[in-house]
Order: sequence, then structure tokens, then C-alpha cells
Amino acid sequence: MRQASVNRDTLETQIQVTVNLDGTGKTDFNTGVPFLEHMLDQIARHGLIDLSIHANGDNHIDDHHTVEDIGITLGQAIAKAVGDKRGIKRYGHAYVPLDEALSRVVIDLSGRPGLDFNAKFTRAAIGRFDTELVFEFFQGFVNHSQATLHIDNLKGHNSHHQVETIFKAFGRALRMALETDERMAGQLPSTKGAL
Repeated sequence: MRQASVNRDTLETQIQVTVNLDGTGKTDFNTGVPFLEHMLDQIARHGLIDLSIHANGDNHIDDHHTVEDIGITLGQAIAKAVGDKRGIKRYGHAYVPLDEALSRVVIDLSGRPGLDFNAKFTRAAIGRFDTELVFEFFQGFVNHSQATLHIDNLKGHNSHHQVETIFKAFGRALRMALETDERMAGQLPSTKGAL
């Protein structure tokens, strides 16, 4: 079973994440950041990952630490759940539209953290959610999942749509990368023999 639970406790946040990589998209969120929960739901539903995230953060200051630390902890949980990566497809990609917005996400569960993020959001905030935090979430994720991630918002003028297409495409790409490949027969998808 490709499941994992990770707790992260700092002076700024206390985060608990549980993932099941072979789930059906069930979710349980209590983060204090409603817009992020809406986006996390996209990851779970489109990635077919069961995802439970509970967070207690210093949201009285702003949502930065909570969003970043959820990205970190989710990355740790997925890395733990996927294990040694034998038999997985490793690479995933997706294009997702939402009305006028379109995003492309490409992921490599490479063992090397890297983020190339290209999105010019049309607004600085969606409700109270600072759109700069989208980058912070994914930077935390790649650093702790040890994944290479390319995110491109190709078009869009509604910032909610722009962000949502990114998270939906990320869920779809992650699902593809995590799928097992019967032809790999438990082998590592790397000529190096290590990921």
C-alpha cells in the first residue's frame, strides 16, 4: 500500500498530512486557508489521491507560512509513500483548460528538486489568498518531494481560473507519474540505477 503520514511541527505551523497514492480522491481538510483547500481538492480529485491535511498556523499574520509548510509536508508525504520508485512511470504531464485559462504542468519524480514556474496572475489576490503563495506552495513541494516540476500558465485573464488550471494539471501530471508500469516489472525508471 502506497500510503504515508507526516507531521511537521514548527513555531509557525503544525501540519499533519496523510496520503494514499492509490485512492479515489477522498479529502479531509482543515487548514484555515479556504482557497488553498479548494486547490488541494483539485490535486486529490484529478490525481486520484486520498488526501487528509490538517494545519494550525499563524494565519493571524498571513497565510504564507501555512501554505508553504503544507507544500513541504505534502512533498514529504508523497516521497515517503512512493518509496524507492520501482515500477512507476516517473514522468507525467497534463494540459488543463478552464474557460479562457490554460495551464501545462510537467513533472519528473527524478530525485532532484527543481521548479520552473511561469505564471503572471492578473490579480495579486483571490479573495484573501495572495497569488504569490502558489509559487511558495510548489517550491516547498519540489524541495521535499525531490521532484522536478515545470509549471506554465499559458493563458488566462481570470486569476481564479489561472490558479485552478495549474492545480488541476498538477494533479493529472502527478497521477501519471505515480502510475505503475507493468512493463517495468519493479525496475527503476532510470539508467543510473538510482532515483
